[in-house]
Amino acid sequence: VQLQASGGGLVQAGGSLRLSCRASGRTFSINTMGWFRQAPGKEREFVAAIRWSGRKTYYTDFVKGRFTISGDNAKSTVELQMNTLKPEDTAVYLCASSAMRMITSAAPIASYYDYWGQGTLVTVSS
Repeated sequence: VQLQASGGGLVQAGGSLRLSCRASGRTFSINTMGWFRQAPGKEREFVAAIRWSGRKTYYTDFVKGRFTISGDNAKSTVELQMNTLKPEDTAVYLCASSAMRMITSAAPIASYYDYWGQGTLVTVSS
């Protein structure tokens, strides 16, 4: 599986961006797609995920109410709508896919994801 993310850029605090990720290859093996982010000098952290079965979504607390994940199983695409962006949201955002049908406790765990995209940079200025 190959993942290609896009949509990053520079935005002012309070603004919005929409990230997209498309999977190719053995996409039939994907049951969950998600987004993580990594800021300079910090560890990779979970942002959001969507499980195709039941279209269940998962979010980390610091993006709830601001970010929305959506996806199209048939097209193997996932998007992250980010609103009310803050300077602390600045990071490289990474798309990931998993063969697991994630549950709440598993979705934030990076090691459960099998494939990763190259990331797209989001910079939020104050």
